[in-house]
Amino acid sequence: MRYLRRMRLGVLDVGSNTVHLQVIDGHRGARPVHTSSFKTELRLTDFLDNEGNISNKGIASLTDVIAESVAQAERLETDEILAFATSAIREAHNGSEIIDSLNQEFGIDLQVLSGEEEASFTFLAVRRWLGWSSGDLLVIDIGGGSLEVAAGSDESPELAHSYPVGANRMTRKFLKGDPFTNKSLVALEDHFEKTLKSLVEELSPFNSFRVIGTSKTLRTLARISREFFDTPDGVIESKSLEVMTKRLAGMTVAERAKLPRVSTNRADQLVAGALLARYLVRELAIPLIEICPWALREGIVLRRLDWLSGSG
Repeated sequence: MRYLRRMRLGVLDVGSNTVHLQVIDGHRGARPVHTSSFKTELRLTDFLDNEGNISNKGIASLTDVIAESVAQAERLETDEILAFATSAIREAHNGSEIIDSLNQEFGIDLQVLSGEEEASFTFLAVRRWLGWSSGDLLVIDIGGGSLEVAAGSDESPELAHSYPVGANRMTRKFLKGDPFTNKSLVALEDHFEKTLKSLVEELSPFNSFRVIGTSKTLRTLARISREFFDTPDGVIESKSLEVMTKRLAGMTVAERAKLPRVSTNRADQLVAGALLARYLVRELAIPLIEICPWALREGIVLRRLDWLSGSG
């Protein structure tokens, strides 16, 4: 194994809701240390036109945010920028053109992750955070554009899937009114039933695994659960989720935005995320979801450090 000095990595995550630059110091064998974080709410899916392209306005906004992120990474003297994009760019018809343009303009290597890669990197991060003694894991990540699920007993999952049912996407497509109408809520629940039935069947052998949640949506739901029901930190109990989802659905966006650490930009899509979490908990008879602070970005860093040290 070749020696790997401590490196400063800039992880640039172009997601469906945000563009997030996280600066991390690390080397193999040590826990990555987060030093700085810069996040911009962009919601790329809001810029999709009727033909499935990100609009010129969206491209311009994204370009400005990438320019600032790259400048921040340079000011902080990062050794390398690990740049990746997820479902919004992955599914946009002009996504490859946008990627090529950004890479050429800023001299970065922005890569589009497949949904399965996204799920696998997140699983790796959870495994490393919890350790081998954590046993069999089922990892759930609810993003703005997609749902990622992975399960297994090792660092590489036996199962890794992605479905385009993220909280922001489903809110835009199905939910109407403020508060949301019962008709639109039922329509979204029906969509989950039709879209995720095969996933539930495939996951049934894994429903006894320890269930771990990542992502802003599930972290937020855990905080609200503690506020509403005084549940333990970092935990979502199935019985609490049932009550909490109904309560959130009955609120206006403004009322949800007043909840602990819920931004106005997130308040509208929180109900869709809760409905999705509740669907999975119900169908898989999951009693408890534990929240892990590490997710996709940490998985990317860990895999890169493995590769640089000659073990990945």
